[in-house]
Amino acid sequence: MQSQIIIFLPLLFITLQILLRISKSLISPLRSIPGPFWSRFSSLWYFNRLRHGQFEHENIQLHKQYGSIVRLAPNHYSISDASSIKTVYGTGSKFAKSAWYDGWKHPAQWTVFADRDIKRHAGTRKRFTSLYSMSSLVTYEPFVDHCADLFAYRLDEFAANGQTLNLGHWFQCYAFDVIGNITFGERFGFLDQGYDIDGAITALQKILIYSTLVGVYPEWHPRLFGILSRIKSSGAGGRAYISKFVQDKIRVHEKTARAGTTEPKTQNFLEKLMLARDKDPEKVTDYHLFIMGQSNVVAGSDTTAISLSSIIWHLVKYPDALRKLRGEIDEFTAAGRCGTTPTFKETQEMPYFQAVMKEALRLHAATGLPMWRTVPDGGAEIHGRFFPAGTVVGVNTWVAHYDERVFPDAERFRPERWLEAEGSPERLKEMNQMYMPFGLGSRTCLGKHISILEMSKVIPRLVQEFDFVPLRKTWKTENFWFVKPLDFEVRVQRRKSPAV
Repeated sequence: MQSQIIIFLPLLFITLQILLRISKSLISPLRSIPGPFWSRFSSLWYFNRLRHGQFEHENIQLHKQYGSIVRLAPNHYSISDASSIKTVYGTGSKFAKSAWYDGWKHPAQWTVFADRDIKRHAGTRKRFTSLYSMSSLVTYEPFVDHCADLFAYRLDEFAANGQTLNLGHWFQCYAFDVIGNITFGERFGFLDQGYDIDGAITALQKILIYSTLVGVYPEWHPRLFGILSRIKSSGAGGRAYISKFVQDKIRVHEKTARAGTTEPKTQNFLEKLMLARDKDPEKVTDYHLFIMGQSNVVAGSDTTAISLSSIIWHLVKYPDALRKLRGEIDEFTAAGRCGTTPTFKETQEMPYFQAVMKEALRLHAATGLPMWRTVPDGGAEIHGRFFPAGTVVGVNTWVAHYDERVFPDAERFRPERWLEAEGSPERLKEMNQMYMPFGLGSRTCLGKHISILEMSKVIPRLVQEFDFVPLRKTWKTENFWFVKPLDFEVRVQRRKSPAV
């Protein structure tokens, strides 16, 4: 009898849970919103699709099948509508980040990216916005130049030896060393040999996988994190490793940096933070130093490496665009408007280059999952539907960027679309509203301008100095929040007649 009760009770609990979910789905005011059948009752359908790492494409197809609003899980709805983007993500929006973001932080801590507290996040951004501003970029440019020089030298070696390379991996080495140089005033050393130093890149990838998946069931994160953080091969272990990595860098810097004596043109990010902390320790704390350093390391390499890969990949696939870009750089060089190593300011004045970058980031944005937000108190109307408070809604950057209503022939790489739109302000406004590779509104990526600086400094040099021949016509990607190319293997050749 006792054994029967032991078996019966769990079965009864499961049955009640199933009945509860069915009843909720039947009485929900949003029950008429379409989506995959099983997504109505459980988050397991969404979890299963995420773990395959191709959800950016699936999300686009779901909207083609079901329309502008699609259910992906109970109380979770993917949106594809320009007017809704402003409502959900616009400046001043009260839509806080959803619980999915809890998986991107230590359960007992808060970080800039994952912070769901709108007021605290706004206060943090206000403290540090100037460090990431366009006006601050000039102080970081020498750090980028140093890494770009070394990267070009490595490519020369590959060209001379006739060896193939995974350009996506080397772009991450470049981006990692740049962000190390900018943040801590020293490269990590990835460009020296292309090795994954201390397993940092591997640790980051484990973080991406763990956080993406555990975020679907955020209530499990505090229970799993403590156990898994002791296992180096886990995503939680990867996060613990990166945290220690950053803390060690800060500790060393505290001992060796001579804050206040460094010239502004060579002052790195951490030195600026330390000066701000010493000036007002209540406003800028040691914890702020840690979370900003960690944010730079975690987000500063993958996103930029993906964007760099996308730019070169599409230029190689579309030789007419590559030819036009080289022609523009040649023209600027001949007119004395840029040197052999263009400055950031000079690249900003190249209209076709700007269009190339924008179009490449449209076609292959670094992030490929819905940016989930929680409907605030009082509910909200989105695309003609009323969503009660607590409902979770989100727009996937890929869905927005492949919207044929805004970007006709959306799958084609055509930088000219951005130049043509400049003659139609309303058209350009609509395109910019749906263009969101760095997010939108108050949650726009803090490091956006640093990433653009890294791309602006190295792409013109690569385009003018090298030819890249990919080993395959298509590439494989893996989407765990960041949509990373896995096999961007190329042969590199030094151009016979580079611009002089």
